[in-house]
Amino acid sequence: MTEPIGVVITEGDFQGLAVLRSLACRGVPTIVIDHEPCITRYSRFNRKFVSAPPPSNAEAYVQFLIDLCRREHLQDWIVFPISDEIVYVLSRYKEALEEYYRIPIPSWEVIQNVYIKEKTYRLADKHGIAIPQTYYPKTEAELRELDLAFPAVVKPSIRDHFYSQVKTKAFRVDTLEELLRTYRRVCEVIDASEVLVQEFIPGGPQHLYSCCPLFKDGNIVASVTARRRRQHPMDFGHASTFVELVDIPALPQIAADLLRVIDYYGIAEVEFMQDPNTGVYKLIEVNPRFWGWHSLAIAAGIDFPYLWYQDMLGQTIQADVKCLDLKWVRLLTDVPTILLELVKGRMSLRDYLTSMRGPITFAVLSRQDPLPFLAEVAMSPYLWMKQGF
Repeated sequence: MTEPIGVVITEGDFQGLAVLRSLACRGVPTIVIDHEPCITRYSRFNRKFVSAPPPSNAEAYVQFLIDLCRREHLQDWIVFPISDEIVYVLSRYKEALEEYYRIPIPSWEVIQNVYIKEKTYRLADKHGIAIPQTYYPKTEAELRELDLAFPAVVKPSIRDHFYSQVKTKAFRVDTLEELLRTYRRVCEVIDASEVLVQEFIPGGPQHLYSCCPLFKDGNIVASVTARRRRQHPMDFGHASTFVELVDIPALPQIAADLLRVIDYYGIAEVEFMQDPNTGVYKLIEVNPRFWGWHSLAIAAGIDFPYLWYQDMLGQTIQADVKCLDLKWVRLLTDVPTILLELVKGRMSLRDYLTSMRGPITFAVLSRQDPLPFLAEVAMSPYLWMKQGF
């Protein structure tokens, strides 16, 4: 009997673990690859793990994938992207890789519109999609000329060039002096052409939402919407720690409008902040790959890994949210986040206990597959030092 087409899972952190658990439970063959120590290799569902070169070396990474295909007989397997770096490599080298694999994301001509935030914001603004007030100064002289209201935010246009060195997604600045000082610091890490300055939207993660669709032929095939109530760190989080499903019909409509404009295909996390002063949902970014809390969608009945797998094989797909009363927690980062919020007086113990009522799905913890959680706890010093979470 011929073995079914399988999936190469390109990283073995908790996002990749959720993909593995989903597909393995449905009998889909998998191989997990990663360039760093990871928790997924300890899963009982892990069939094979292979160490990979870092995707920052794109040509070496592509050659590794080609060699892996030849060695392991993976012709026509699907390569699922877990990180932005992987998205970049797969989109840039899509044509070459498709001689060996099925690559489920669009080419760079499409992906660049969500990978480079300046392109995202300019495109959204052009088509009437609300964004935070954003400026694109290319020099310090241009920065000084901006008519800014404070506080403001300084952030990179391309995350991967920035985050690996500073371990944060953005900086809040409250004065012109602080803006100039932060700008100079950021320009030591990335080119000035990649620096964005944006209005600060107050309210924190209580107003942070994501609409996550599987998008095809200009339409949403399946989607979930969630509020990312807690993140680490709370002010400018790079990792959600507590997420709850919500029903906000306006967000899928806005997400579809944007993805339709760029002729997008695949899964995506389209992130919004609701301005508490106006109630307007403003686009923050688009993540064209599996996001941190996608296992919450799986628990709700929208199994994105398997749906995407089915669609790549040309199978008919259909899914509906079965339950909205669901929450997602990543204990490794939520516990210290809560402790810090309690110390700062920004959350009470009663607030925390109330938030944990009702059905919860955990990012890693599982009675059926306990070793990855134990491995994550054991690896926590490394994860905090290397990745910042």
